[in-house]
Amino acid sequence: MMAAVSGFALGLSLILAIGAQNAFVLRQGLRGEHVLAVVLACAISDAVLIAVGVGGFAAIEAVLPGLAPVMRWGGAAFLLVYGALSFRAAFGSAEALQPAEGAGRSLASALTTCLALTWLNPHVYLDTVVLLGSVSAQFDGARLWFGAGAVTASFAFFFALGFGASLLRPLFARPVAWRVLEGIVGVTMWAIAAGLILGG
Repeated sequence: MMAAVSGFALGLSLILAIGAQNAFVLRQGLRGEHVLAVVLACAISDAVLIAVGVGGFAAIEAVLPGLAPVMRWGGAAFLLVYGALSFRAAFGSAEALQPAEGAGRSLASALTTCLALTWLNPHVYLDTVVLLGSVSAQFDGARLWFGAGAVTASFAFFFALGFGASLLRPLFARPVAWRVLEGIVGVTMWAIAAGLILGG
């Protein structure tokens, strides 16, 4: 039980920060578009990565030593483009910011973007695979429980974020609120991209 609680607490603390993935889930929740599919994609992806970390990441790193730089540059490029699209939405026409109007994203588009924000972000691997994987080694014999706690935290967080966003819809009925949100998303994306580029 102690291992599960520790895994839950650490897993939750790692995903609480506003990042590219969380910003996207929040936006989809506010728009009410494919929320269940998006939160499941995020949570299941986290579960897979946590399982890899708890199961041992060192073997993968030894087999694919060039994986880290490819993920870093690919992730930075994707975040720069996505950030630019957010800035365009923030400074575009007011009609484009109405959450209930327009065609919105297709399910395929939403899932593709969600999975790209998850799997092309090297920080996700650092948090879920490397950090959680290394901490789980402290719970020899109870690593499965530690991983289960971390996975539970991921599911709880993404479901709360995606479906809890509906409580903020009255605020986002005004286009100016969407402009601010899109601006924050754009800044977040570019800041993470800059960190990847400069930190390499």
